[in-house]
Amino acid sequence: MNGTISEEERNALYRVVYSRRDVRGEFLPDSIDDKVLMRILTAAHHAPSVGFMQPWDFIVVRNPAVKQQIKDGFERAHNEAAALFEGERNKQYKTLKLEGIVEAPIGICVTCDRKRTGPVVLGRTANPEMDLYSSVCAVQNLWLAARAENIGVGWVSILHHEDTRNILGIPDEIVPIAWLCLGKVSSFHDQPELEQKGWLPRMDIADIIHENSW
Repeated sequence: MNGTISEEERNALYRVVYSRRDVRGEFLPDSIDDKVLMRILTAAHHAPSVGFMQPWDFIVVRNPAVKQQIKDGFERAHNEAAALFEGERNKQYKTLKLEGIVEAPIGICVTCDRKRTGPVVLGRTANPEMDLYSSVCAVQNLWLAARAENIGVGWVSILHHEDTRNILGIPDEIVPIAWLCLGKVSSFHDQPELEQKGWLPRMDIADIIHENSW
């Protein structure tokens, strides 16, 4: 194998990228096969990382009581967020379903161990936040692999890290990066849900490409 990607493989990758969705309300109660879950997590583990430090860990949560605690934390943060929007935006915000924490059969917390390979990390010397970005790359790999398996993923960002840390017993030196809801779904939206509901449109690619300078 020379590493060349075939046209069929390329097209499959682009289809996965363009059809990836943030899933909130379409989760089914069906369980995910352990082999499928391991393929998804292994794909996440093959994300790029600064200095090859691989700073991520994955906490897999199936316990309904733990998921309910995470949901309670979301509700607190969600109410705080609602108060930041005014007028019609506030009304619209309150109509949006922004998570599927208890509905999804599996929750995964992705974390970052910033001390994993010691204080000096190749590639992190000028920009110390690169390990955090690496962990986000693992989230993206996980998301795309899940879509290729026809598994829905929803990233619940409206959570205080300290709530997640306390509920899951995450050590102080470990940074929670993402709470992800995973499960089989009834369908995938043709468009991102927030675009579909008029929250914001997709920007034109021509408006965000710059040549040689800003």
